[in-house]
Formats: sequence, C-alpha cells, structure tokens
Amino acid sequence: MGSLTKLSTLMKIILLFWGGLFLSSCQMGYLVKNGWNQMSLLAARQPLEKALGDSKVSDEEKRKIRLAMEVREFADSELGLRVDQLYTSYVKLDRAYVTWVVSASPKWKLESYLWSFPIVGKMPYKGFFSEAEALEEERVLLNNPEAPAALDTYVRGVTASSNLRWFKDAILLSMIRSKEHDLVDTLIHELVHATLYIKPQAHFNERFAVFLGHKGRELFYFKREGPNSPTLKVVQDENFDESLFSEFITKEIENLDSWYALVSKNSEPPTEEQRQAKFSEIKSRFIQDLEPRLKTKNWARFPEMKLNNARLSVFKTYLKNLGDFQQAYSKVGSDFKKFLASCKHLENHPNPEQGLKTLN
Repeated sequence: MGSLTKLSTLMKIILLFWGGLFLSSCQMGYLVKNGWNQMSLLAARQPLEKALGDSKVSDEEKRKIRLAMEVREFADSELGLRVDQLYTSYVKLDRAYVTWVVSASPKWKLESYLWSFPIVGKMPYKGFFSEAEALEEERVLLNNPEAPAALDTYVRGVTASSNLRWFKDAILLSMIRSKEHDLVDTLIHELVHATLYIKPQAHFNERFAVFLGHKGRELFYFKREGPNSPTLKVVQDENFDESLFSEFITKEIENLDSWYALVSKNSEPPTEEQRQAKFSEIKSRFIQDLEPRLKTKNWARFPEMKLNNARLSVFKTYLKNLGDFQQAYSKVGSDFKKFLASCKHLENHPNPEQGLKTLN
C-alpha cells in the first residue's frame, strides 16, 4: 500500500505540472520547485501512532497530537466536515513556518494582485517553501518595469495550509507550536477548506473557513469542557473581538476604497504623504474607537503594523463582512451542520458572497 500511495501522490504532482505546461517558464519552474518541496514534506510524514511512540517527539508535541486527534474526530462526528485521511500523520518540521506567502496590491487601488495557477485558478497570494524565495518574489514585484502600476507588498509566514484533498495533509510542528485553542481553530479551518472550496472564490473561501473555524472551536470546547470552561471563555472573548475588528476594518476598507476612487478623478494626482496620512488615521480610529471595547490583547499590535494596501487586502480577504456569515448562520438556528449544508448550494452561484445573504 505504501508504494501505491507514493505512486498516487507522484501522479497528482505530475498532473499539476501538466496543467501548468502552457504557463511561462518562470511559473513552470515555480511549480516544479514547489512540487519537489511538497514531495519532501509528504515523505517526512509518520503515522500519528508512530509519532506518539517516538522518543524524538517531545511530551508537549504528543499532548497536542492527541488534542489534534480529538479535534479530527469531533470535526467528523459533530461538525460534518470531510475528514477522510487528513491529519493522520505528523511532520516534525525543521522551520517556524510551513510556507511564506506573498500578497500584493496596487498602491492606488485596494484590490488584490492575482496569481494564476493550474487547477485552483487565480489566487490573491503566492506561497513559497522558503522565506528567501518569498522575499525574492517581493523584490521582483517591486522592481518590475513592465508592471502596470506600482505595488504594495506584504510577506508573512503561515503555520498550516490545505492541499484541498489533493494530498493527505499532515499535522506539522509549526501548527503544534501555537496555543492549544489556536491549534483547534487551525485544524477546523483547514478541514472546512477540504470540505467546501468554491473555485475561484478565494476571498469567500477564506472568510467562510475563518468564520466556521471560530464557531467550530467554540463548539469543541463547549462539548469537551462544558459551559463554564475557562478555555471556552477565552475563545468566546477572542471571537467577540474578531467580530468587532471585522466591523471596524470593513468600514475602514470601504472608506479607503471611496477615497481612492475620489482622488483618481482629481486633476492633480494624490501624494504618498496623503496616502500615509490615511493609514495613520485608520490606526488612530482603532485606538480611540475600537481598542477600549476589546476584551483581549489579540489586536494590541495593530497600531504598530506597517499598513499598506497589500496588508489591508489580506484583512479584506480574511475578515471583511464576517457579519454576513453570522447573519446567515443565525438563520439556520446557529446549527453548524445546517449552515455547512446550506453553503454547499453556493458552489454554482456566480457570486457566493451575494448568495450568502439570500440563504434560508
């Protein structure tokens, strides 16, 4: 069976390469290199039972592996997520992040720069297995004389990602290093992707997984530890804060969009100083209007962030209009499985975000 599994994995990677044959040689090189790194990652997997008996795996790692196994079972039986053979293995990753992701946006328009990939289509980010490669992509974007407009960029490390059932995702040490309740959220988030992923609606998919990751985490701790659980209280407070931040950043993104549209009509082009002043105003409003209402310190570093359109576009991808998901969730009696089933009807909708508002 091991040889058959490896052959199946290899064939999938070859198929991905075949799908990219008509792309540029640069893009083809990217696919080949990432395919090789993916193969290396898959080759490093060991079954969870073996990892639990491995002396090189620490007690803390083993504790969180057991937690992940518990979450996986809960996601399958209680949430109705598609688990298959996902997260049944472990990789003791030798770096802080599994990938580094590059995002970009035009300086005078708050929209995501899109990369095209075989199978999944256009995506508002591009991942690399090394930070150096991600930074090189950023350098190329910033110095490309053929680019139609100057770009803002943002590079960040990520601890987990979903292969959308193309490969059997493993629990990674980068995931294990996070707080216990964050690991629970991450696993449910990625299993949501594996259960429902609408191509090429990357923004909808990410918000959908963020929302259900939070809801699933609450349900997990409610069942595991009861309504008076201290962990459940932490989770609820963090979810409350993220809901508030979503409302705040949604309004700020819409205001900035309107400002960009307005200044684009001016006879004299706006200055970078004016743009930076807008970013400073966002931070000031956060400190004055939102920070006093927050229950946790999760967003305490927001005023220190170097804001630009690329970073704000990441917020737009993951957090804009989360209230729309909450309204639709409430319509089905705040039932996770019913909400998931309702959203599956959006697979053929031309605009899932609009379709979400009409769900019953």
